[in-house]
Amino acid sequence: MPAGPGNQGGPGGPNGRRPEPGLRDPNWAGENFVRIVDVVKKFDETVAVKGVNLSVKKGELFALLGSSGCGKSTLLRMLAGLESVTSGQIVIDGEDLASMPPYRRPVNMMFQSYALFPHMTVESNVAFGLKQEGVRGAELKERVHTTLDLVQMAKYAQRKPHQLSGGQQQRVALARSLVKRPKLLLLDEPMSALDKQIRQRTQIELVNILDKVGVTCMMVTHDQEEAMTMAGRIAVMSEGEIVQIGTPHEVYEYPNSRFTAEFIGSTNLFDGIVVEDEPDHVFVETTELPSRLYVNHGITGPLGMPVTISVRPERIALTRKPPPDGSYNWGRGTVANIAYMGGYTLYHVKLDSGKVVVANLSSIALGQIDSPTWDDEVFVRWTASAGVVLTA
Repeated sequence: MPAGPGNQGGPGGPNGRRPEPGLRDPNWAGENFVRIVDVVKKFDETVAVKGVNLSVKKGELFALLGSSGCGKSTLLRMLAGLESVTSGQIVIDGEDLASMPPYRRPVNMMFQSYALFPHMTVESNVAFGLKQEGVRGAELKERVHTTLDLVQMAKYAQRKPHQLSGGQQQRVALARSLVKRPKLLLLDEPMSALDKQIRQRTQIELVNILDKVGVTCMMVTHDQEEAMTMAGRIAVMSEGEIVQIGTPHEVYEYPNSRFTAEFIGSTNLFDGIVVEDEPDHVFVETTELPSRLYVNHGITGPLGMPVTISVRPERIALTRKPPPDGSYNWGRGTVANIAYMGGYTLYHVKLDSGKVVVANLSSIALGQIDSPTWDDEVFVRWTASAGVVLTA
């Protein structure tokens, strides 16, 4: 459990609990605004969440990313108090939530279905939670209309949910969550109900709104693009465990395992064994290429250790000419398939070894090599900095 300098005692927090150690150090407290410590969740004999540890910064938008059944939604529901914690600790702003009922938690959750009351107007939907807390009169009106202005829905205040588009309904659900001024906002698959055409625009709008409010936010999604677009940091989950945590750039460019490399985006994987390892480079022998694999950084491990090299499709170049003698990181093959994607084209090249390599080529790059077509002989190549060595 992280520990920080500062108060070890003193008066209790708003709910009578003693503040967490370190809360008088604003840097420590800000970095550990939400702490999940050794959290386990079991359903009978099934372990859905296996000893998860993570910290979320104050004001951060943090994403839990994984496929169905990985435990991300269960973790979110435990934060909201909709599922009990089998063991471990959940702390928000220094308060242990273990025995706190959902309605007392400083948390609000925006559900995947939005869960708007169909018989209520937009204004009434947003006001509902405040009324339950006893807010009335001018304060109620001011908070509701300020929040509707924030999400650009004030002019629709008297409409019913069925009179709104999917994107508008989402903003009403967001307003209803934000109007109570939670310390932590939870988003469950926030874009899944939207058409693909408006999803990207709505992602940016949502991030801008959350940035204005400054609320700490955790979201769960199975959509890699959504997590990469919206979140400042991502936790990749698999089988109830966190596999990797980092910024979108770190997780995409420097995956720490084969699972992460394949789950985040697409990649080409080459299996081999380490034949030379120095501080500034590593050579890997593989049966899948006529050349050795060369990566411009060393690794920690013995010679002969099996490894996998990950190379993203956008890092691979296509040429019609063979590389110079003694070159590394290349293969020869024929074009097996072409997928035109608008801004870029995906080439599937079947190498002499039988392995298929995918290259992502821009229109400019294609023009430089006279756009190869099906069954043309081509060479794939990449630089020493393009590959990432995976040992797990």
